[in-house]
Amino acid sequence: MNFIDLFAGAGGLSEGFTRAGFKPIVHVEMDEAACFTLKTRAAYHYFKDIDKNIYKDYLKGKIKREDLYKDLPDEILNSIINLSIGPEYNERIHRRIQQQLQNQAVDLIIGGPPCQAYSLVGRARSQNGMKGDPRNFLYVQYAQYLEKYKPKLFVFENVIGLKSANKGGYLKNMEALFLKKGYKMHLFTVEADNFGVLQKRKRIVIIGWKDDFIPNLPDLEAIRTRSPYKVKNIFNDLPKLQAGEGRDKSQLYRTKSNIYLDNYNIRNSLKILTQHVARPHTIQDKKIYKIVVDTWNQKGERLNYNDLDTSLKTHSNRHSFVDRFKIVADNLNYSQTIVAHICKDGHYYIHPDIEQNRSISVREAARLQSFPDDYYFEGVKEAKNRTAAFKQIGNAVPPLMSYEIARELLRSL
Repeated sequence: MNFIDLFAGAGGLSEGFTRAGFKPIVHVEMDEAACFTLKTRAAYHYFKDIDKNIYKDYLKGKIKREDLYKDLPDEILNSIINLSIGPEYNERIHRRIQQQLQNQAVDLIIGGPPCQAYSLVGRARSQNGMKGDPRNFLYVQYAQYLEKYKPKLFVFENVIGLKSANKGGYLKNMEALFLKKGYKMHLFTVEADNFGVLQKRKRIVIIGWKDDFIPNLPDLEAIRTRSPYKVKNIFNDLPKLQAGEGRDKSQLYRTKSNIYLDNYNIRNSLKILTQHVARPHTIQDKKIYKIVVDTWNQKGERLNYNDLDTSLKTHSNRHSFVDRFKIVADNLNYSQTIVAHICKDGHYYIHPDIEQNRSISVREAARLQSFPDDYYFEGVKEAKNRTAAFKQIGNAVPPLMSYEIARELLRSL
């Protein structure tokens, strides 16, 4: 069965569906760096059954990005559409999709519009609560794609704040619009750690279906594949780094793998570590980081910003976001939610090893999101990708969660 991925981001949702046996037709994404990531991942899936060494050579830094892409067929290259969904570009997008479909029917549309407009944090940080933001209405565009391609099903993922945004008005309007286009829907509230992801990440997943048949919908809220493992399992085989250290490609693991990494396909057969790169930090931030980790180790408590010595406080806001410095505790079953703000600073994601005294690396963030180690996050320019990678990872759907949802849907179909 095939699918179209709208608002595809770095491809976390698509990765799970591809792994479950669905075939991607196109990915539509406005961010240029994310489109390079999608193209690189498409290259992985293409070459893995033909010649794994080509992709391995790229992860080892032996060949450049253009060398990886040059032998990809046009069908793969043209499947990544770097355009913004909306009135300005929809016709161009539709032409590209029709070329890729070659008269096939579309079985599934997946994707979720950018979540800032519905996010509780996004609304809190916005001066007007995101009122008037055009992203509030991207579901209208989604509905137009449903009307045009008439898939059997759709999967719409978004933040939990969608249920309360505009006092629930957006969700009510969305349901009415989808019904007008011929689709009924059911909303599930899911937690990523119930799908084997070592992260606390609550989301909504809407499954919609054409109103001319009654599907045997899986109960996504009943899925309980929560792993017995701890967050330390994503850290303990990686090389130790200080702030500002790390290599983008062809790194070596520090120790052998562990059961979690093997069972959940995180550390896989290519055995090449990439993007284990830590951002640099100021002396003051590193002083705070040590206090954060020591407070957790000694007391099992999170640091309250107001408890810092006056000399270490630089933020005037002392009432909200008082947990702005936070350890990724490795003795828990899940971390705090990884969000796109990680691309701006790492204060909310401090590494648990006080000796390393840094925020988590790109690869550590990717593992917390359940991306496999062979998943490479691109920038617009090759090898200038740390910030772009963090942003893509924070915005992504965990592939493990996506995979379990896709498997359940496949059984239903």
